[in-house]
Amino acid sequence: MIDKILTDRPTRLLLLMSAFFVTNALIAEFIGIKIFSLEQTFGMTPFDFSLFGEPHLAFNLTAGTLLWPFVFVLTDLLNEYFGKRAVQTLSWLTVGMIFYAFAMFYIGIQLPPAGFWPGSMTASGVPDMNLAFKAVFGQGLWIIVGSIVAFLLGQLLDVTVFQWLKKRTGEKALWLRATGSTLVSQFIDSFVVLFIAFYIGGGWKWQLVLAVGMVNYTYKFCVALLMTPVIYGVHRMIDDYLGEQVSLEMREAATSAS
Repeated sequence: MIDKILTDRPTRLLLLMSAFFVTNALIAEFIGIKIFSLEQTFGMTPFDFSLFGEPHLAFNLTAGTLLWPFVFVLTDLLNEYFGKRAVQTLSWLTVGMIFYAFAMFYIGIQLPPAGFWPGSMTASGVPDMNLAFKAVFGQGLWIIVGSIVAFLLGQLLDVTVFQWLKKRTGEKALWLRATGSTLVSQFIDSFVVLFIAFYIGGGWKWQLVLAVGMVNYTYKFCVALLMTPVIYGVHRMIDDYLGEQVSLEMREAATSAS
């Protein structure tokens, strides 16, 4: 029975895309604690501009932003072939896995360290491994809540806008429903996470939330546009893998079920 399931191409495709989706979302959550300079990554001097009255802004982003575009490309492709319900189910499953992972990290942080371990990396410039472990994996409660709520809202909005556009464009204009749904959902995502994590949880001013949110969204906007050819390329690969007839039947069923 299991062999029959695993040799079914649509099932194998769903398993592969789901695994990649959950893995990317988890990694994005955990590496998101690092803030990096986008300009310096490309060998440029950091910009210095003001927005909403907030001076000295630059494109300083969380490392998690490197992976979220892939999550939303997968969202659109899952929506295209498996429908709204599949994306919603997978989104809730991912949220559950993120909660589970943070709970396990919390337990790991509470474990008493072995006597030699805190100083085991002193030669490498880490004076206290236990404090470093806690700092990296012990993200604040408001940051965790903000990122999870923003992810879930973004996903549910993305899938709804995608299907709304698809019902009006049919099989045409993949770029419009894929990129358009991502641009709308990421606008909400960019501000919700900052509002919960830093306005409610960190005492930021409204102006700073708006300014940083616009910087983040500008980056996501540009990446979403750049990812459009990727969506077409992967779409073509999936059609070739499934076969034209099966692919068409799946896309039609995904639309009618939504």
